[in-house]
Amino acid sequence: MRKRIFFKLLAAFLVVIAVVTIILDITVRDAWERSIRAQIESSMQERTRLFAQRVQNDRGTPIQQLVDQVGKAGNARATVIQTDGKVLADSDANADAMENHATRPEFIEALQHGRLGMSQRFSHTLGVDFLYVAVPIPGGAVRMAYPLSAIQETTRAIRSTLVRASLLAVLIAILLSAFAAQSVAGRLRRIVEFAERVSAGDLSARITDYGSDEISQVATALDVTARKLEQSFAEVENGRNQLETVLNSMQDAVVAISADKKVQWANGVMFRYAGGAVRNGAPVIETVRDPEFLRAMEEAIKTRTVHTARAASIWPGKTFQLTAAPMFGGGVVVVLHDLTEVERVEKTRRDFIANVSHELRTPLTSVQGYAETLLDPATPQEQGREFLEIIHKNAARMTRLTEDLLTLARVESGEKEFAFAAVPASQLVRDAMQNFREIARSRGIELGVETTTDRCVSADVDAIQQVLANLVDNALKYGGSGGKVVLGTREAGNGVEFYVRDLGPGIASEHLPRLFERFYRVDKARSRESGGTGLGLAIAKHIIMAHGGSIRADSRLGHGSTFLFTLPATQAPVAVPASPQDKTQASAEELRK
Repeated sequence: MRKRIFFKLLAAFLVVIAVVTIILDITVRDAWERSIRAQIESSMQERTRLFAQRVQNDRGTPIQQLVDQVGKAGNARATVIQTDGKVLADSDANADAMENHATRPEFIEALQHGRLGMSQRFSHTLGVDFLYVAVPIPGGAVRMAYPLSAIQETTRAIRSTLVRASLLAVLIAILLSAFAAQSVAGRLRRIVEFAERVSAGDLSARITDYGSDEISQVATALDVTARKLEQSFAEVENGRNQLETVLNSMQDAVVAISADKKVQWANGVMFRYAGGAVRNGAPVIETVRDPEFLRAMEEAIKTRTVHTARAASIWPGKTFQLTAAPMFGGGVVVVLHDLTEVERVEKTRRDFIANVSHELRTPLTSVQGYAETLLDPATPQEQGREFLEIIHKNAARMTRLTEDLLTLARVESGEKEFAFAAVPASQLVRDAMQNFREIARSRGIELGVETTTDRCVSADVDAIQQVLANLVDNALKYGGSGGKVVLGTREAGNGVEFYVRDLGPGIASEHLPRLFERFYRVDKARSRESGGTGLGLAIAKHIIMAHGGSIRADSRLGHGSTFLFTLPATQAPVAVPASPQDKTQASAEELRK
């Protein structure tokens, strides 16, 4: 690089010298030629006027002899022509062999305008460049022509001198320019190396030049620029990281789209939703093809105003509220707010209200009807007790429903306090079996424990017994036709898995995902006949979630059903009360599901 800069500077100096030399050559030569020409023109004009006077006054000398004398005396070519352009005499050529000169510029000026005419051209007769001067006389005109070879000889001599002087100047300039180029090249090399480090991303690079010229000023300015650039880049990078962190931490999907409808940027949620379909620089239609999304985007780009829309076909099973807002530069930013969970919760609320109303309406209708019958004096007294039993039965049903609703609400909201303790899993199973042994025997169903483990779990004994009671009661009611119900536990990683299995008719696969919803029944008529409220499995689900476990069901038609739940294992037999934060997280997790 040093040699390249050196030779470039040296070449620049040489070019400057060459240009100056050429300019001097042209300027001096032109000035000299103009000076010589001006002198020759002035001399030729005087000589031609004298020549014209002699031709007019000297009548005794033959015209050809007179022309020869004048041409020899003035070291020039003398010519006399008539008004019609015929050459009468010429000092350097045979007049009879010469062509008509009426068209010569200098004769046209002298003959037609009656004044001195002058021109410069190449003589085809003598093959030499001449300066022609013509003066009118009565009956024609006289002309003298001076060869310009003398001017050319003088010019060549001057040019030769200039060339020798230029060569000497070049030699001296090479030495001076070599020293100057080497000094400048070294300083420029340091600036170039500094610029290369900065362009490569090393903003910590610094440069110092102790001179006071323009190069030093450039180096100082670049050093200050690098410092400010490093500071600005750090601020921009910090701001970009903060913005990206904020956008990636959002629950909503965000995508920036350029004016030509290509993806510029997308946050992590958008990538999770779209997977590999999001590619920066790709057309947005390759990522999202929902018509409402594309319409809102195009309207925001076109009108430069905020547009909102509802999109239900961006991704399967998801409904979004989208907002498209214009950005500087002609693009838009689109924010996708997922409404799926909100709508699910709203639907759950509506279904819950409808289910509660439906569950209460039947017993209330019965109570009201039988009460009205009892109030009728015509009702036989022997039927009164029967009606009262029916009213009592429906009132008990409403009481159970109300209690289950309150229990579910307390567990869901985290208000129910659990007394956690380290309990052997086998003990929980044996207690549940003892509680239902007589009920199973009365129904002719075999109830037993299959396998179990003594590993301790962290649990509220009463709450887990309620869960097992709901599962065993359901197994006896709906799977008792198989004649056998089995309980058991087994270790599962960092927890213990409990299960209740029956050999009944089983549950169709389409019902399994909704078994733990409130009031969901596989066989609604049979469930009501058995006296169930439809909330047992929902209560069991929330109790297990509050314990930090999970619950599920496995079943196939004709192969019975198995309900399983997992509780975290523990080694310390001490109570671990649930914190309000844990309860809140459990409730939030239920809402997300």
